[in-house]
Amino acid sequence: MNTPSIVSPQEWEAARQELLVEEKRLTRARDALAAKRRRMPWLVVEKTYAFDGPEGGAGLLDLFDGRRQLIVYRAFFEPGVFGWPDHACRGCSMVADHVGHLAHLNSRDTTLVFASRAPQPEIRRVKERMGWTMPWYTITGDFDADFGVDEWHGTNAFLRDGDQVYRTYFINARGDEALGSTWSYLDMTALGRQETWEDSPEGYPQTAPYAWWNWHDAYDDRAGSAQE
Repeated sequence: MNTPSIVSPQEWEAARQELLVEEKRLTRARDALAAKRRRMPWLVVEKTYAFDGPEGGAGLLDLFDGRRQLIVYRAFFEPGVFGWPDHACRGCSMVADHVGHLAHLNSRDTTLVFASRAPQPEIRRVKERMGWTMPWYTITGDFDADFGVDEWHGTNAFLRDGDQVYRTYFINARGDEALGSTWSYLDMTALGRQETWEDSPEGYPQTAPYAWWNWHDAYDDRAGSAQE
């Protein structure tokens, strides 16, 4: 193996500072991209979509769980997928392993769910085996075909205004690799992190940075629920 040169602490720090300039440039570019997402046009969701959940049948609106925003990751767990019935697909399982504590997303009025074609008993079993706790629904209608996730994984973001639902963004392929943290999920939503430093359209909800952060067991049980 050909290794990089071995240098003094001063030379190492100089090299790090040089790369830090590029890292900061990447951070600003990522922030600018998220700002453009917040200005994406919205697509009206006009069809009715059917799911099965832990408590029975549900529509797309039910998946919001009373919050204003919804993120749906289409995980491949169903007959014909490698690993069935003991596991979901390996890549989707890695995505599930990286999901942060959902209380933080919920506090920003945002719900994250997974959706697959597997029936609920199988979903419950694999969640228990793997230690996953996110809400996970069974797709029983055309949701996957209509939102670009019938043949490959992907993450759709939605926003609701009362009972009207809008599709606001979509990430798939290698874009899903970056998701999992609270920040990455919020950055793909129409409302963003909802902090005052963000470049967002006038009137978007915003609070001071850090002010809303909390221990995941210290948020109100319904933190972030939409106020109608």
